[in-house]
Amino acid sequence: MASKPSPGVPTTYSPTPSLKKTRPDVDWVRPDSRGFHQCRPAFFRTAAVNAAAGSAYAEFGNTKVIVSIFGPRESKKAMLYSDVGRLNCNVSYTKFATPVRSQEADCKELSSMLHKALEGAILLETFPKTTVDVFALVLESGGSDLPVVVSCASLALADAGIMMYDLVAGVSVASLGRKNLVIDPVQEEESSQDGSLMLTCMPSRYKVTQLTITGEWSSANLNEAMELCLDACSKLAKIMRSCLKDAASSVSQD
Repeated sequence: MASKPSPGVPTTYSPTPSLKKTRPDVDWVRPDSRGFHQCRPAFFRTAAVNAAAGSAYAEFGNTKVIVSIFGPRESKKAMLYSDVGRLNCNVSYTKFATPVRSQEADCKELSSMLHKALEGAILLETFPKTTVDVFALVLESGGSDLPVVVSCASLALADAGIMMYDLVAGVSVASLGRKNLVIDPVQEEESSQDGSLMLTCMPSRYKVTQLTITGEWSSANLNEAMELCLDACSKLAKIMRSCLKDAASSVSQD
């Protein structure tokens, strides 16, 4: 049973001061005036879709995502190939999510990446010969879409009661001018980035479930970007757990 919506409180989270090594250009300001190593306020709410087994809504600035979970339900494919469960992921965009987007190719790739990010965190053996369907819909694309989708989907799976080793949180970093690192980039920053790094992990187990890197990176910048992501994922997971606790508390009070 899905829990009732929790109030969810927007929270800003930043890496620890010891990680702030990169020296940004003093005359360069981010489009939303954040610090280079400051993530957007994160808002989560569970039980966003009544008809689903579990669901969640996430809002990071202008990036807004809703994820619905259906199942576990009988799967002929799972019965043919394995006695463990099967995870099916689908990412799509609303027509008004962004002005211009070649959605079909992008959505197939994003769906595959979502599957890779989540599969290692789920105890597939707990629902043998059945399938769990994860449907993620990007309502508004404001940058760093996939990390938000991954985090929201993880929360929705927990809301559906799917057994997991840990929640999965996702964060990305953009390299601008090959020397400035900005965390949780918005669309304008993504369009001008020289490189990108997206990391998803299970913070409590300190285990990375997916790492995607594009562009050219120096060893120093690569290491710093990963540290920034891991630290931000840990803080993000705390916000996600707080959302689940608030939802459970609301149900118990009713």
